[in-house]
Amino acid sequence: MAAIDINELLANMLKAVKGSLADDWTVAQGAIHTFIENRKSRLELLIQLRVDNEVSHEFFMKLIGNEKDIFESELHAIAIITKAAAQRAANAAIDVLTEAVMKLIP
Repeated sequence: MAAIDINELLANMLKAVKGSLADDWTVAQGAIHTFIENRKSRLELLIQLRVDNEVSHEFFMKLIGNEKDIFESELHAIAIITKAAAQRAANAAIDVLTEAVMKLIP
C-alpha cells in the first residue's frame, strides 16, 4: 500500500486554505503555517492509525472532525478572519487530508 508524503499533504492543505481565504491569506499565513507544522505529528499518527485499520472510518472521521474544530478555533484567534472564512479554510484543509487518506484504503 502506498504511503502519504506528509510534507506534500501539508503543502496541499496549505494551498487549499490559501485558496479559500483569498485576501485574508496574507494576514493569516504565518499563523496557519505554524499551526499546520505543529499538528504534523498528530496528523501523521491519525493517518497511520486509519491506514493500518487500527481505527474505524467512523472514528477516524470523528478524530479528523476534532482536528478541524481545533484548526478553526486557531483561525478565529486571528482577528481579521471572519467566522465564515475560518470555516471555509478549515474545511478545505480537512477535505485535502481526508481525500488523501481515502485513496490509500482499498
